[in-house]
Amino acid sequence: MSMCPLRLIPKIFLFDDDELAPEVRAQRTLNKGRLPALTRYIVENPDDYVFSALTASVDGEMRFESISDSGMGMRAGQIRIPMAARFLINDGQHRRAAIEQALKENPDLGEETIAVVFFHDAGLARCQQMFADLNRHAVRPQRSIGVLYDHRDDLAIMARLLAMKSPVFKGHVDLENSTLAQRSRKLFTLSALASATQSLLHGLDLKKDKAQQLAEAFWESVDPVVPEWGMVRRRELAAPEVRKDYIHSHGIALHALGRIGNSLLRTSESPKVWESKLRPLTSVDWSRTNPDWEGRAMIGGRVSKSHQNLTLTVNYLRRHMKLELSPEEQRVEDAYLRGVS
Repeated sequence: MSMCPLRLIPKIFLFDDDELAPEVRAQRTLNKGRLPALTRYIVENPDDYVFSALTASVDGEMRFESISDSGMGMRAGQIRIPMAARFLINDGQHRRAAIEQALKENPDLGEETIAVVFFHDAGLARCQQMFADLNRHAVRPQRSIGVLYDHRDDLAIMARLLAMKSPVFKGHVDLENSTLAQRSRKLFTLSALASATQSLLHGLDLKKDKAQQLAEAFWESVDPVVPEWGMVRRRELAAPEVRKDYIHSHGIALHALGRIGNSLLRTSESPKVWESKLRPLTSVDWSRTNPDWEGRAMIGGRVSKSHQNLTLTVNYLRRHMKLELSPEEQRVEDAYLRGVS
């Protein structure tokens, strides 16, 4: 393992095998769509970004020189590799590409270092096996815990505050899991609340404190139109029963309510205005047995989170509130109606 200056990373890992057939590559092809976010992360957090080590195979001689000749087992020193050697990234090609882009925007990052784990190149089969082994047990963390631990993103901070302090959500949000267990006593997941609040504030130019205030006020305005939420807080109903019988605590319903709220916030910042606009939602039958949800919020009796189903759920709520649909929402609605006619 070596600490390598960032300025050397693009110079060392020069070759590009994107044009090779999959069976003669030792890496997946580069997904360039991932690079802007990774690059922005480095550039915007130059003092405290965190990257895991790159893993590379070296087709060339490697020589380790210890900094101590005392024979005491010192494992620190220098690794010497000829620049004519060929380097193959087994894990971390997107980090390498993002580092290259970040250096173009901020050359001062060149003196920063990243850990690189070097292996001797034992041939294509070994390199391919290394890639398979490195990714075999990789598991993406659940989004809820990502939101819980994210202290950079304003939306994540806002969602945590809502979950921990809002009278609507306090004590009823699972902060770790993005899917609730059948017997969970929670009504919502943190990831669903974050997505819904992101939808609520989408495109609004608000300062952080103002956005937090409006988000809290909006969800408190929604609470009276969904009486089962309050019944769970008062222990008149159990959370598992509510999730089983109704869809209003599922992510798609929260997200749809957030989109409805975004329309309301664009016309007024007054909770009194929202309350009057939201009042018609008291007539919505949120129960799973309502046949109107099939094809909209549910497919085959199961809640669906697809973009199309989200839009159809939003449309259903807008219709109850006598609100106009956007051109895109109308297109999706027309296609749905043609399919059921």
